[in-house]
Amino acid sequence: MQIPLNLKYTKDHEWISIDEKIATVGITDFAQRELGDIVYVEVETVGESLNTDDIFGTVEAVKTVSDLFLPIAGKIIEFNESLENTPEDVNNDPYGNGWMIKIEIDDVNKVGIFDIRPIVESYVKAENLANGTDSGSYSGTVASTFKGVDFNIDKKFPIHI
Repeated sequence: MQIPLNLKYTKDHEWISIDEKIATVGITDFAQRELGDIVYVEVETVGESLNTDDIFGTVEAVKTVSDLFLPIAGKIIEFNESLENTPEDVNNDPYGNGWMIKIEIDDVNKVGIFDIRPIVESYVKAENLANGTDSGSYSGTVASTFKGVDFNIDKKFPIHI
């Protein structure tokens, strides 16, 4: 699984990349794996201003449909229209060609609210379960990828790897 450290993450397993006042948003590698084969991405909110946690669209997989939540308030300025023809890009390249929307951010000062720790914990738990080691300890490929990375940014919720 991939967890690019240059991105911000939400508890809903969405990623956000910021370039000044424009944010690009997609779902994480973990989220696309949990959903399975993506067959359709629907975003009908282009041109609308939405609040944080508002639903901006849906993603449909073979067995389920999930809402997509806006990670930060702003105006939806673009939908990745290539997903209309190749929704599998979300599975094949979630942090690249699988991006979903671009947002003009209302308040760039709120960008610092995102935290990678819940994402790492989800990956580690999934890896431990897959390996049959649900011990709560951080081991395996994901843990070794982040060995030495300081996730204790605000000293409130440390992750020990």
